[in-house]
Amino acid sequence: MKFTEGYWLPSEKANASHAMQAYEVEQIPGGMRILATTRPIEHRGMTLNLPTITVEFVAHTPDTISMEAWHYEAYDNKVPSFDKTESVYEDVTVTINEDEAVLDTGSVQVRVQRKGVFAYTFEADGKVLTGSGFRNLSYIRWDRQQSTMLPAQNYMTEKYQPYMVSELSLGVGECVYGLGERFTPFVKNGQVVDTWNEDGGTASEIGYKCVPFYMTNNGYGILVDSTDNVSFEVASEKVEYVGFSVPGERIKYYLFHGPSPKKIMNEYTALTGRPALPPAWSFGLWLSTSFTTNYDEETTTSFIEGMEKRNIPLSVFHFDCFWMHEFHWCDFEWDKKCFPDIRATLKKYHDKGLHICAWINPYIAQGTAFFKEGAANGYLLQRADGRGVWQTDNWQAGMGLVDFTNPDAVKWYTDKLKTVLDCGVDCFKTDFGERIPVDVVYHDGSDPQAMHNYYTYLYNQAVFSLLKEVKECVSMENIPLETALSTITSNPADILHLNKKGRVQEGYDADLCILDKNLQLIKVIARGKSVY
Repeated sequence: MKFTEGYWLPSEKANASHAMQAYEVEQIPGGMRILATTRPIEHRGMTLNLPTITVEFVAHTPDTISMEAWHYEAYDNKVPSFDKTESVYEDVTVTINEDEAVLDTGSVQVRVQRKGVFAYTFEADGKVLTGSGFRNLSYIRWDRQQSTMLPAQNYMTEKYQPYMVSELSLGVGECVYGLGERFTPFVKNGQVVDTWNEDGGTASEIGYKCVPFYMTNNGYGILVDSTDNVSFEVASEKVEYVGFSVPGERIKYYLFHGPSPKKIMNEYTALTGRPALPPAWSFGLWLSTSFTTNYDEETTTSFIEGMEKRNIPLSVFHFDCFWMHEFHWCDFEWDKKCFPDIRATLKKYHDKGLHICAWINPYIAQGTAFFKEGAANGYLLQRADGRGVWQTDNWQAGMGLVDFTNPDAVKWYTDKLKTVLDCGVDCFKTDFGERIPVDVVYHDGSDPQAMHNYYTYLYNQAVFSLLKEVKECVSMENIPLETALSTITSNPADILHLNKKGRVQEGYDADLCILDKNLQLIKVIARGKSVY
């Protein structure tokens, strides 16, 4: 968020307190803590009625250091947090004297200036990577109203929106890259980037999957640890800085030293988690029905056969939105007028060596049995005014959104996806998840503003974990196969009251999944007939 009117004039709505003096410094495990005053202190009387900003530098590896700063310590943002493998690296040296305080990991040094204006630098290999100086670390009370001093006016009440702001220096010729999926120029210098997931197409300044991480050609990367809207000003006005702000009373970021991009990414993913390796077949050629194509089984078959006639090797065939009936997205039921026997159809495609992908999203249209079930059980996001399920006509008529903070809702949603997999689908295109409102109530009480971006992560996590869980239970946790299988067979059948499902037993449907010794699916039998 921009807090100035032009280069130097503060906005009239921005009541700013800047870290001005490293008044106290103490060593903590893996690092050091600084009490920064918001004006220079000349005598003890000047410490009264004064906001402070507490700053902590902590080493997590020799090349990864976090910086965390806050105004009010006990303020709860109710902001969700991405999973991280964070640990404290305690083999560090902290030196504190009258002039400076230095944290040394053996690879990276953090140098805090104690005389004069509050400032710090990150250094490695005898050079400054980046740093923060005069008025570069700030606490903002946006649109602040003066405190009331009369009982009739709700005594001592202050109204404002808090923000924490940090600015990190850029050198001459230093270029900034990253910030997630963006469709703007590759070098981000000169851009204002808000990490706010939106559905806007590929020819705009907004992005579907924003990530508050960037790296530069000066040998380091920065991850701002927030799921909220992190607003970046990348040398857009102050050409010598990358500025970023987050709502709330606290800000945290990690610095990863490379110096190579590969090393930076290694440190970054060691903290946030490394991506899974997709199956080999997913690297082949994909063919899709497109979005609005008027297609049915005859059309899709003609597409596939057309590729065969042209000797074009095809690995995956993708069914886009209209595999479901119009006004029924997403109830995960095949449109029977277009695909009367989908199991036989997909078996025919599998016999050609193809894998099958189906389009999905977490938006559930009203008028479907799936919506009614979700609404009745509290599995959909609720209105902030308490008037039931939050709904919109934007995309699908009266659609609601799955509440992925509710474990029961996650199971309900993924159990429904299992029925699609049973038909012979191999993978999903997890579309959307960006059009997420902020006037809603989540099951776990999370801040809906911060959940806007995090929702996409939870949605994709649920789908990704669908089949992975069983394999891990068996192969890694030494849980008996029969116990693991019950979590995806008899248990869901009992919960959903599916008669004649979920067990190998006389009188039940002969539904079987046959796996090899590596737990890879090799055959599916539905009601006694081989379908895969």
